[in-house]
Amino acid sequence: MKSILKKETVLHGRKSYWLLQLRFLLPLLTALIIALYAIVIRPYLMLTMKTVPIELGFAFILIISLTVTIATLVISILITVIIAVCTRTRAKIMTWLLKLRKQLIVIVALLFVNIISILCSQWMAYTPPILGENGKPLVGSIAILEKVTLGGSNQWITIRGKNKNNPVLLFLAGGPGGTQLAATREQLKKLEDNYVVVNWEQPGSGKSMKAIPLKSITPERYISDGHELTQYLCQRFKQKKIYVLGESRGSALGILLVQRYPELFSAFIGTGQMVAFAETEIRDYELALKMAKAQGDTKLVGKLKKQGLPPYYGKDVVWKVSSYNQYLGDYMTKNPKIERPGYNTFSDLAGPEYGLYDKVNFLLGLVTTFNHVYPQLYNVDLRKQAIKLDVPVYFIEGRHDIDAPPALTEEYFNALKAPHKEFIWFEHSGHSPWINQRDKFVDLMVNLVLKETKIK
Repeated sequence: MKSILKKETVLHGRKSYWLLQLRFLLPLLTALIIALYAIVIRPYLMLTMKTVPIELGFAFILIISLTVTIATLVISILITVIIAVCTRTRAKIMTWLLKLRKQLIVIVALLFVNIISILCSQWMAYTPPILGENGKPLVGSIAILEKVTLGGSNQWITIRGKNKNNPVLLFLAGGPGGTQLAATREQLKKLEDNYVVVNWEQPGSGKSMKAIPLKSITPERYISDGHELTQYLCQRFKQKKIYVLGESRGSALGILLVQRYPELFSAFIGTGQMVAFAETEIRDYELALKMAKAQGDTKLVGKLKKQGLPPYYGKDVVWKVSSYNQYLGDYMTKNPKIERPGYNTFSDLAGPEYGLYDKVNFLLGLVTTFNHVYPQLYNVDLRKQAIKLDVPVYFIEGRHDIDAPPALTEEYFNALKAPHKEFIWFEHSGHSPWINQRDKFVDLMVNLVLKETKIK
């Protein structure tokens, strides 16, 4: 009997020894695998963005693991409390306390791994290279994700183009709080043949979410930083002027930017053009209410009537605006006359330009920044404030846009004084012609805008 117990003790000791060794070896092995991936494998995957599913999958597994572990800890705590209250038996309580200690150790370890993963994902964010026919980065091209200092704060931009000597095009995203680094790279890829496309992550959005305190973000700050960025681009690429393309809310920013600094811009291109923010919101609200009544959507009708006419203020601006904006967006998505409707938000969010922290800010900016900035735009009416521009102006409007009423853009266009102006209808587009009819959009940008305005 003693010999049997002795053998069992030895076996148990050996098992404990190897388990202990395994605990030390697993972190080391994990670190080696991660290092091998980052240094050897990842550079080859970056060419075709095959890093995305791997890194998203890894992040998903870590988040699920942490969630399950925390849930297990909460259940264990509840059981421990119940046992303590009902039995008050020290032995039983100690058993569960030991389990809680082990679970806490696991949680701390997982938290540490998650934090390291987030930091690594931020550091390893990138924009894919532009490839030649041989599948390798094209000689003379530029494709970088970089941090720039604007107004004393660090903000992010992507710069992409097949030829560094091509004209520079600055893209201004919508929102406020919107980020479209991945979306423009995918939708406007062909623009890179003829332009150096620069996408600016404005304060309060995506990678620039925390560039400045939220309370410091104003329309004037956007104009000031946009001016500084334009000067930087002119100097960097040795060009006297650049082009600026604004979509949705970014189109209003673009107008205000070229109005104040016309000497820095070759032309302005607006799409989904915003003209008068307060009037736009009232029109959108009334249109959604009318459509909801016609379709018998009593729930939406009741909701809209309860919140009343815009403009709105406070912490729930985005939710009130989205109640009718989303309704109109869904209508456009279902409109058979609009080509390639809707947005692939998950695809945009998965872009390698965003680290894990950025992906959270991708969504957060659309809420917090919108709530803070949008009410500041209610007094913007370009029909009164920007009736004269000293640069060529092109408005590219979707015939079926019911988000930013084209009627307001037409009214503004007719009153606008500019050295050259054109209003171009896209017959199969809604609010986003650059997505709905992207090939036609690129063709117009190259064979109309560029040819008519290019400085010789």
